[in-house]
Amino acid sequence: MKLLEGKTVVITGAARGIGRGIAKVFANQGANIAFTFINQEDQAKALEDELSANGCKVKRYMSDASDFDAAQELVANVLEDFGSIDVLVNNAGITKDGLLMRMTENDFDKVMDVNMKSVFNMTKAVLRPMLKQRKGSIINMSSVVGVKGNAGQANYSASKAAINGFTKSTALELGSRNIRCNSIAPGFIETEMTKALDEDQIQEWRNAIPLKRGGTTDDIANATLFLASDMSSYITGQVLHVCGGMLT
Repeated sequence: MKLLEGKTVVITGAARGIGRGIAKVFANQGANIAFTFINQEDQAKALEDELSANGCKVKRYMSDASDFDAAQELVANVLEDFGSIDVLVNNAGITKDGLLMRMTENDFDKVMDVNMKSVFNMTKAVLRPMLKQRKGSIINMSSVVGVKGNAGQANYSASKAAINGFTKSTALELGSRNIRCNSIAPGFIETEMTKALDEDQIQEWRNAIPLKRGGTTDDIANATLFLASDMSSYITGQVLHVCGGMLT
């Protein structure tokens, strides 16, 4: 039997990158998938078509998870379309990097809204249906930067550290109802965005990682699959570092 057979999963920000990788792995494991996007209509449509070929139910939604009312509306629509929500993957995120001296208030606020407030919005939105069914798994995409910090990413680091604290508190509140909440903290993951970077810089990063390579979207997707499935039924409130040994 497939690990997510018959389960409905909501993934935010899945049109590309890590979110896309998670959606593809979940579809292969039998999940029905509702995913969100904002600006990538063509990529979202292509992903919906690709996943539908697996025989699972898939639907894309243009929705901004950083907007509280939009998150409530999204969950209502997913419940109407799919009937239940078993897993939530809070993956939506952005960067607006820069040294603190040059960072604007808008750079800070926007990153906190998209990366952190979206986690609050979506978690709040799925609480009622998950409490009613007395089960659920919530997985929040953090970062090793939220644990160790990084120069030039004060806003991003703060948002990801906040996600870890939110995850632990949510796990404590919801554990008695069999709702689990965990974070995944990726290290250096090679996606479409990293392809635009200088190859020498990328190789320098790889050399600094104990496993001597960057991570793949599948590395993150497989860890997310574990936390979404019943294989991790006794795991909650944890931050899982998927970083090739960057944090030891």
